Amino acid sequence: MPHLYLVDGSGYIFRAYHRLPPLTNKHGEPVGAVYGYTAMLWKLADALHKADGPTHMAVVLDKASHTFRNELYGDYKAHRPPPPEDLVPQFPMIRDATRAFSLPCIEEEGLEADDIIASYAKAACALGWEVTIVSSDKDLMQLFTEGCVDMLDTMNNRRLGPDYVVEKFGVGPDKLGDVLALMGDAVDNVPGVPNVGPKTAAKLIQEHGDLEGVLAAAPGMKPGRLRDNLIAHADDARMSRVLVTLKDDAPLAEPLDALALPADGIPPEPLRAFLEHHGFKSLLAKLGEVASSGEATAGGSPEAEPSDDAEADPPCNLDAYETIVDEAALDRWIEAARHQGHLAIDTETTGLDATRAELVGVSLALEPNRAAYVPVAHKGSDLLTETPIQLDRDLVLAKLKPLLEDESVLKIGHNLKYDMIVLGRLGIDVAPFDDTILMSFDLDAGLRGHGMDELATVHLQHTCVAFKEVVGTGRNQRTFDQIDLPTATRYAAEDADVTLRLWRKFKARLPREAATRVYEMVDRPLVPVVARMEQRGVFVDRAQLARLSTEFEGQIAAAEKRVHEMAGGPFAIGSPKQLGEVLFERLKLKGGRKGKSGVYSTDVIELERIAREQGEGAEVVRGVLEWRQLTKLKNTYTDALQEQINPATNRVHTSYSLTGAQTGRLSSTDPNLQNIPIRTEIGRQLREAFVAEPGNVLLAADYSQIELRLAAHMADVPELKEAYATGQDIHAITAEQLYGEVNRDTRSRAKTINFAILYGISRWGLAGRLDISADEAQDLINRYFERFPGVNRYMAETLTRARDLGYTETLFGRKCWFPRLKSKQMNERQGAERAAVNAPIQGTSADIIKRAMIRMEPALAEAGLPDVRMLLQVHDELVFELPEGQVEAASAVIKRVMEGAAEPAVKLSVPLGVEIGTGHSWGSAH
Repeated sequence: MPHLYLVDGSGYIFRAYHRLPPLTNKHGEPVGAVYGYTAMLWKLADALHKADGPTHMAVVLDKASHTFRNELYGDYKAHRPPPPEDLVPQFPMIRDATRAFSLPCIEEEGLEADDIIASYAKAACALGWEVTIVSSDKDLMQLFTEGCVDMLDTMNNRRLGPDYVVEKFGVGPDKLGDVLALMGDAVDNVPGVPNVGPKTAAKLIQEHGDLEGVLAAAPGMKPGRLRDNLIAHADDARMSRVLVTLKDDAPLAEPLDALALPADGIPPEPLRAFLEHHGFKSLLAKLGEVASSGEATAGGSPEAEPSDDAEADPPCNLDAYETIVDEAALDRWIEAARHQGHLAIDTETTGLDATRAELVGVSLALEPNRAAYVPVAHKGSDLLTETPIQLDRDLVLAKLKPLLEDESVLKIGHNLKYDMIVLGRLGIDVAPFDDTILMSFDLDAGLRGHGMDELATVHLQHTCVAFKEVVGTGRNQRTFDQIDLPTATRYAAEDADVTLRLWRKFKARLPREAATRVYEMVDRPLVPVVARMEQRGVFVDRAQLARLSTEFEGQIAAAEKRVHEMAGGPFAIGSPKQLGEVLFERLKLKGGRKGKSGVYSTDVIELERIAREQGEGAEVVRGVLEWRQLTKLKNTYTDALQEQINPATNRVHTSYSLTGAQTGRLSSTDPNLQNIPIRTEIGRQLREAFVAEPGNVLLAADYSQIELRLAAHMADVPELKEAYATGQDIHAITAEQLYGEVNRDTRSRAKTINFAILYGISRWGLAGRLDISADEAQDLINRYFERFPGVNRYMAETLTRARDLGYTETLFGRKCWFPRLKSKQMNERQGAERAAVNAPIQGTSADIIKRAMIRMEPALAEAGLPDVRMLLQVHDELVFELPEGQVEAASAVIKRVMEGAAEPAVKLSVPLGVEIGTGHSWGSAH
């Protein structure tokens, strides 16, 4: 029987655009979405052909934004933003890509792609054909019919039919349009009925049959907001019903027979010509031919198109994975891993916090599609479900421990720090290892994210099983130990399989792209160091936090009262809508601007500008900023930290991301300890709550002006190098150069200028910080560059090199990519330029403190100070806990390690200064 596949091309286009970095081909054209679309369409067509799925196929696209629905309702899709500027020129190339696959590309003026799909589906069903819509669009689910029309959701690797509609929306496909009409759609600006969500809409349709039945019954409903809204917005609901109804009787642009697929799969021509034109090397390899030059690049990256020279791995086969539930099978896998010398590993647990989560299972992979899952703590999903047969956890750990600690077997993981902490709590020290998340980061920082799912899409053209698909969401979400073993195996073993495949690609790229140095010398050795820091945590005084919460609560109430008094009456300060109306309509402050939503902008940048520019008239704005800061500190720290104290350790365990900041800096989450204000009284009070346990003290070691010191070295500025070599006050020197005198005010201003210049600050930005005019700020910038021409030269050379290569480098060879340097949007381009100028300095600073952290524990152990424990890293600072009697000895070691951390790899022409303080609390250690 003929089987027609209708591909919703628009969904593919936007998925491709948002999942891949900006790429350009040899002609200088943007092709990121083109490449992603081509790879996704190829995977679909190839997989379906091998599965003997479709006999007919077409890709359906939107011709234009204006359709018959706009004639019915002028505001239809009115709030949709225009497509990104660099995506627009890719639309014609995407049409070319479709035709290169010898597939029909169908689009009609005045019709949406959904209407064309509906018309083809109806015509095919009338002939007794089967129809599959390749999409995940809820509107198209109205077309589902048992035995005729279903949907293939390639994003989540699943088939959807009428049962799915009933499960998700509470009604069958024939009533879905009524539910959608009541709900409305904010994206398409379909009005619907206010405050009616999917559950309420489904309940109404179930009770009253259809939309007209609901509207007819509304006057007799229980008095309340629902009844009032149904009556007041009945016409909107009827209009919405028309808007969501798919037009299924449009003339077919191509007859159904013209959509027949070639019997022998994708013809090599004209596909080869299309791929050669754009330089898509890895896709050409699938045709048995690799282009010799002109490969697609992102700002010069030779690996922007995800490919390598290795033989392509077979597609992931989730049905090939093994569930290990007997001892002999586990022994067989362990022996195979020892023989091979490397394996990929991953753990499944009950939660995201590695310091609390319980182990549920371990997955292993030796080769592509040769992967397995070892469950150890699965239980029934409910009281009626029996616990599945699985090996005893202690037995599995006892058998895996020698393998995971074997120096002759390389363990490969993705974000292995998490697994190290989980297994470390169970007595297993994983070593040696490779980490694919760090490999990806050291190769492509700035080009894309480094999560496994995204990397699988980019490098393997594989869509991983979504975690939420396995465990569910909301009230229906389960922990992983409640998942049945076949489902758990497919998900968990896939993670290990994908990790192994990524490692095979990245390992080959590291030396080829000069990334081995930073990976081996900086990032990889840091993983176990940070894992131990996270396990240690830091002691927090719960009583002090509670006192601060109470104080903040009083200060918040007082600030709110003052704001209300100045504003002429109460309002919700936390509501951007109400705040904007009060500031710009009631109080008539200048500068109010509305966004596309019609709400005034009240973000912190806007409010700080108003407070700066409008003097006394903006006292209310300063009150709002104070209220916001106090509220944030209370909610984010004093309240939240009390909840984040681990009951087993009575300590707070932050989580550090080694890939969270593009320049290589560590970032801290759950809780974020890097956003506590540094130089404010409130920040000091918060730091007072971080304390040492009895008999110990905290020691804070902070690099002094490290970025300015690195700038003096990297820009080769004689005046600054001399100042640091002789211990002079760098801010006083700058004040003398710019203002002709040194006092408290000029030194403070010089300090601001010193740091701001390194971040490529604009004249307006500097004017705002110094509260001067833009012309005065520009004059200061000009004078700074006249006095220190080396800084200006360095910044210009750095930017020129970044534009040419697409990336910057630290002194240790860390690359940081900036694809937006070529953006046609000025604000994007200027932001990328400022970041590119600062990245080598900030990145080198990050590399240096990482090297200090790597060397610290061995140095302390060698000095006989094993009780000195490194707890925190916050920007340029390290925090330790140590016995009171070891402060002097530890200070000497810590200072020596930090000052010499760059050497011998990098010899600096300026000394690195380190300031050390101690105290019972983090606050008193400063």
